[in-house]
Amino acid sequence: MDKLELKGSWNELKGKVKQAYGDLTDDDLIYEEGKEDELYGRLQNKTGKTRDEVVKWLRGL
Repeated sequence: MDKLELKGSWNELKGKVKQAYGDLTDDDLIYEEGKEDELYGRLQNKTGKTRDEVVKWLRGL
């Protein structure tokens, strides 16, 4: 997922992500421009998925 895709749709995706993984907090889902890798890392830790799996999962939401 490129940076523009993530930035533009993050607010919509965030709700879907929280539905799928109820244990994620708002702090886990903070998106900051230029820090996409940190977000992916937090999602990896919480979901147990690889970075590629996280990116593919987000694209599919």
